[in-house]
Amino acid sequence: MSPAVLGARNLSGCEHRLALDFTERGDASASDVSPEARRRIEAAQSHRAAVIATLHGLQSGQPTGTVVTVDDGPHRERVEQTRRAVESGATWIFRATLPTDTERGRRGHAEVLVRHDGGYLPIVIVNHRVTTPVSPARPADAPPPTLLTSPLWGWSPEIDAFRSLRSQRRDVLRLTHLTAMLDDLGWSANSGGPTGGPERWGGLIGLDADCIVAVPLAAAMAGYVGVFERRRAVVDGQVRTGPRRVAECRSCHWWPRCEAELTQRRDVSLVVGGSQSLILQDAGIGTVDELATHRGDPPAEWPGAVSFADAVVSARCWVDGIGLARRADRPSVQRADVEVDVDMESYSERGAYMWGTLLTDTTNPDREVRYRAFVTWDPLPTLDEGRSFAEFWTWLSAERDAAHAAGKTFAAYCYSQQAENRWLRGSADRFHGRVSGVPSRAEVDAFIGSSEWVDVFEAVGRNFVCPRGKGLKRIAPVAGFNWRDDEASGEASMEWYAAAVALDGAAQDLSQRARLLTYNEDDVRATKVLREWISSDAVLDLPRSLDLLPS
Repeated sequence: MSPAVLGARNLSGCEHRLALDFTERGDASASDVSPEARRRIEAAQSHRAAVIATLHGLQSGQPTGTVVTVDDGPHRERVEQTRRAVESGATWIFRATLPTDTERGRRGHAEVLVRHDGGYLPIVIVNHRVTTPVSPARPADAPPPTLLTSPLWGWSPEIDAFRSLRSQRRDVLRLTHLTAMLDDLGWSANSGGPTGGPERWGGLIGLDADCIVAVPLAAAMAGYVGVFERRRAVVDGQVRTGPRRVAECRSCHWWPRCEAELTQRRDVSLVVGGSQSLILQDAGIGTVDELATHRGDPPAEWPGAVSFADAVVSARCWVDGIGLARRADRPSVQRADVEVDVDMESYSERGAYMWGTLLTDTTNPDREVRYRAFVTWDPLPTLDEGRSFAEFWTWLSAERDAAHAAGKTFAAYCYSQQAENRWLRGSADRFHGRVSGVPSRAEVDAFIGSSEWVDVFEAVGRNFVCPRGKGLKRIAPVAGFNWRDDEASGEASMEWYAAAVALDGAAQDLSQRARLLTYNEDDVRATKVLREWISSDAVLDLPRSLDLLPS
């Protein structure tokens, strides 16, 4: 077998997946791609192409040879074009492809190489946000801003008091990987490694594509060496790996194989988090059965923020086939006279295109329990998103005010408010003052902070031990609810949305709009069914968690 050659994407994520990709496929980059992952890849490619076109346009007045865009074609030809551009001293090199280093085992490409200080800095373009807006009005005791950003037209980083960094490890790893390759080629600014200057830099352009974030790399470069050497050892078979359930498993094509192996050996990672399973295994608790019958204190390294008793109960539920265990004699969730279930649909970082609602007046059985969706079918990002959000907010506020005027209590419910809160605030930040009816950030924050905004996800965690997770599609079936579409999921809805609006050149399929509305309606109805079940006597059929602990 030929020596392993790693790209930046091989430096993070599950080591066992990397080992399987290489040993089973013969190439560390040969991992299968799910339709959902392919959609994300295609969206990222489209975003990168659009940003590169913008950057190229900003340099349109430069002399010939200053700006070079590497053409499509065989890898060898792209490498040669990149080499000639570097040797000619081009200021901007777009779609640069670096020579594969078979001796060190590295491959890489950069959306942009920009000439600086006698060499080149890598700039990568990603399809997620890399900064967060901050208010320039800083408290007197706040630390000074440290983020450096540069305009898109040139590498000229300066302190930016209006943004903070949203750093992701994989982005920094890619920049360090590319910088290491540039160092080895002698093409790097301050080439020769970290001793070439007090700081190393790379650039990052995110979804908003409104600046280049200057990312300091000196510390990351020092850590990169160990990361790369371990990953090479994994694919070379020098480090043994095995399956362990982690968050990445949800989208991994190897999961059916790993799940079967984990289930056969009844591995403890099936019921606890990945890092917790390692702590248990180090303490000699390797199976679900061993955890389910464990008596005594948790292992010394067990994290204090995680209930060890819940882990034991989860294991017992898994062994006995129990869906949920109630913590209290009588579970409870906040109820009201007028109840509105809310579910938001968004597409990646681009925005929220739908706000679905289901209103129930518990004091008036004659009032229809009606699903209502506020939606835009203009491809995101779009100003029309502000219009649909304004209509949702206006309707919700009117129902809330009407309930108060009638002397009735009111509550709006969602399942896991993190996503809804993000787009409530984000919509206010982006559209207040631009679109009529969009509330201010202060109005949104007041609503989020009120007792009338209820997170049913939090109520589930407060009331139950959930051995198979707390996702709505895991919990609602226990309460008797099932989705009409067997393929319904957040990931699948991304595919449906891309087709519904012909996003990024996708073939349009208007039937996917109806599918998305059905999916959203089922989500709000699932939330209603779940919270009403929590308040009913039927929930008392569940065992108490205390009764499941070993005596």
